[in-house]
Amino acid sequence: MIIKDIQARTLLGYVKQPDPWFGLKYNLNLYRGCQHQCIYCDTRSECYRIENFNQEILVKANAIDLLRQELSRKRIKGTIGFGSMNDPYMPLEADLQMTRRALEVVSDFKFPVHIITKSDLVTRDIDLLQKINKTYCAVSITVTTTDDSLAGVIEPGAPSPSRRLAAIRALSEAGILCGITLMPVLPFIEDNEPNIEAVVREAADHGAKYILLSLGMSMRDRQREWYYHCLDQSFPGLRQRYVNTYGENYHCPVPDACKLESFFNRLCLEHRISRQMPMYTGQNQAEQPGLF
Repeated sequence: MIIKDIQARTLLGYVKQPDPWFGLKYNLNLYRGCQHQCIYCDTRSECYRIENFNQEILVKANAIDLLRQELSRKRIKGTIGFGSMNDPYMPLEADLQMTRRALEVVSDFKFPVHIITKSDLVTRDIDLLQKINKTYCAVSITVTTTDDSLAGVIEPGAPSPSRRLAAIRALSEAGILCGITLMPVLPFIEDNEPNIEAVVREAADHGAKYILLSLGMSMRDRQREWYYHCLDQSFPGLRQRYVNTYGENYHCPVPDACKLESFFNRLCLEHRISRQMPMYTGQNQAEQPGLF
């Protein structure tokens, strides 16, 4: 994969308010493109204007200076989200350390942070996350299956779920608010009770405090084309089931979503895991929702 430097004009993007899912006020993307190459990734869509998603990663070389400039002008603190269009801890981050340097700036300005990732590399920065946590810090790690083999097919460039779960344990033991994003749940692949039960059970066993669930996926233009191409390679015959069920729809909920969500809710009650995350309020570290 080709790595190229680019110059960004701005860095922090505003998030439409309120954000009931992740509690964000700003988005921050240090890269364009992603090495994890998840077969379902929405960022392949034409609207994001990333033309060579499978071949190159663009690095915003001036991002750290821009971040310092932009944060110095912010008068109202709000949670900064890392990981909206790419993973902030993709493999190249181990060498480039753009995310770590950005977190150092955020720590200096005492802004709250929510990181969304599929990588255990996030544990490298526990020291910084603990400093940021004096204001507010949350890490949500995506786990949609505990089957390492299946994950290797649908998320071929990402660390295995077992490594991600180990990261959740390490973060929780370090006092960092940590949970799971159980999204997307791929129709006809992951939308079954044994899979959902395994994720909830392992989340509880590894110290996750919440699970954010979305039962389905999105599909549009180039994203759909690539996903169907991957289905043909790894799940022969499944493409037609998608075509018959969803046609050209963008929102593709799993069949029997209500039944599966009820099952998920019962599991969360049993394992004492919240179905929403504590969010930064500006008054204290986090607003704690009722667990159940």
